[in-house]
Amino acid sequence: MVRKWTLATALAVAALQIGDAAPDWSGIIGTDGRQHSLSDYKGAKLIAVVFTCNHCPVAVAYEDRLVALQKDYKSKGVQVIAVNVNNLPADRLEPMKNRAREKGFNFPYIYDPTQKMGHDYGAKVTPHVFVLDQKRKIAYIGAIDDNMNADKVEKHYLRDAIDLLLANKEPKTAVTKPFGCSVKYEN
Repeated sequence: MVRKWTLATALAVAALQIGDAAPDWSGIIGTDGRQHSLSDYKGAKLIAVVFTCNHCPVAVAYEDRLVALQKDYKSKGVQVIAVNVNNLPADRLEPMKNRAREKGFNFPYIYDPTQKMGHDYGAKVTPHVFVLDQKRKIAYIGAIDDNMNADKVEKHYLRDAIDLLLANKEPKTAVTKPFGCSVKYEN
């Protein structure tokens, strides 16, 4: 049998697994005008890398929850980093700067127009979360919670994973299915 390799197949095969080393990245411009690298956050106990964007209604619905998450966990050594790899006009750097300012983002919002970070992590939708432990191994992959509507959330996947990881325990549910708008890969 001959296997036909599509981008989707390649992404599925290359997808990160729990325990894999997090892909390194550097020189990614943020809405603050600075270049960001994974090594900039070496002091963080945990890093929540959240692939997101400006245009997706699901991603937008989670913005306040990400701000609250950073506020609640910053003093515990958790760093949220929002990453946008879409190149649609609404998702480029200038609109990102406006969005970060309007929403009061208290975490870096970085832009990778090359889309390498998205490919390296295997991000499929916005939002799609990858929690990195202190050794920068993948410790959680998936959704922030189980409902786009904050009032209907029953399962807080990301917060539960962070709480267990901070207690030096493995998340009970380390992988969940993310949902949202597809990442707009160009190739």
